[in-house]
Amino acid sequence: MEELKEECGVFGIYDNNNNLDVARLVYFSLYALQHRGQESCGIAVSSNKEITGYKNMGLVSEVFNNNILNSLQGRQGIGQVRYSTTGASNINNAQPIIVHYRDGMMAVAHNGNLVNTNELRKQMYDNGDVFISGTDTALIVKLLAQKIVTSASIEEAVEKAMAVMKGSYAMVVLLEGKLLAFRDPWGLRPLCLGKLRDSYVISSESCAFSTIGATFIRDIAPGEIIIVDEQGLHSYQTKTPERSAICVFEYVYFARQDSYIDGVSVHAARLEAGRILAKEHPVEADLVIGAPDSAISGAIGYARESGIPYGPGLIRNRYVGRTFIQPTQELRDAAVRIKFSALQNEIEGKRVVMLDDSIVRGTTTRIIVQMLKNAGAKEVHMRISSPPIKYSCYYGIDTSTSSQLIASKLSVEEIRKMIGADTLGYLSLEGLLKTPVGIKGGLCDACFTGNYCAGCCKQKP
Repeated sequence: MEELKEECGVFGIYDNNNNLDVARLVYFSLYALQHRGQESCGIAVSSNKEITGYKNMGLVSEVFNNNILNSLQGRQGIGQVRYSTTGASNINNAQPIIVHYRDGMMAVAHNGNLVNTNELRKQMYDNGDVFISGTDTALIVKLLAQKIVTSASIEEAVEKAMAVMKGSYAMVVLLEGKLLAFRDPWGLRPLCLGKLRDSYVISSESCAFSTIGATFIRDIAPGEIIIVDEQGLHSYQTKTPERSAICVFEYVYFARQDSYIDGVSVHAARLEAGRILAKEHPVEADLVIGAPDSAISGAIGYARESGIPYGPGLIRNRYVGRTFIQPTQELRDAAVRIKFSALQNEIEGKRVVMLDDSIVRGTTTRIIVQMLKNAGAKEVHMRISSPPIKYSCYYGIDTSTSSQLIASKLSVEEIRKMIGADTLGYLSLEGLLKTPVGIKGGLCDACFTGNYCAGCCKQKP
């Protein structure tokens, strides 16, 4: 409900037999990844040398129609849904980015955020380079082109580029007759590999595969480079740190419930988080409800462990498209009420446990608590299925500065009073580490602890 936003979701496909409608398969897959970004989207397709594409501001359903999709013909395709964390929210920064370089054309789509962008951009400015986009993706495009024209192979070029790129990235790239994908050495952002009949597909999340009837093969490993061409699939493993560090919020909030990321079911992880939360913060109540949609699995887990019935209590308006920052608090509050409404006949007269995945600034949570009480809830007990967010993220999550994060300034009791809840309980970090996510290991939990990954993340503020 607090509207944490990640930069994007990416998808790629290589049609091995030249008998697939590549653009439409990318289009349907972007639908499945829409939750990862709602500001802009785009598709690029390649018929070997030529790359064509279309992108615009808005949701997938708003941007594309049959005429546009019919115009995008090719054997390889990539797509992206985006929320901006670097670069302004405008068409210049929408992706995929398509460019000409010495060896032909290239299209790039990126999920993540570099932390040494200023350093790399200064080096390029000093060499006379110019940029038409403010994103770090534009910088990566130039870096890739430079390495490709000075390397003996594509994999060598990518490895050289990865050696100077610090931060998070999951990339899909179109080159002449090739689909390329690679993931940062820490594995901060997810990327997985699938197969559609004889053709290969690559996605930020496995949920896109089921949408188009593809089969999940495996996760792309941290630091792995994948190249798909007429000879098939080729994998190259670059040097990686001793441990991986995938963003914990992929499991807590970003990923769709039916996805598997690095071998872990997102639904199972959230279900267990809710169960442990019920043990850590029990309360006498009549009904457990969850914030749609990311907190539903956690609410079910809380209900099962506590024995309190689970039911609907908060309805989300699924026809709300893009939302914008409103100029006044009154209008911001109204925007929340457009998105959510309380189901009065379910909650009236009841003591309600309201489960959500996080509290960022607290303003939306405060409105929801008041909404439930206005609908007749006798008590509202907020339960949060992750620890307090105290530190900013530098890898593609819009958590703002630490000064805007309510848990960095206020105690749990002070937050409870601010949001108007009768009680407030967060899942402990120890509890989170008991879920399948923690058992798996290799997490980036810097937003909770301030412990940023050495070598690619900013140090603790």
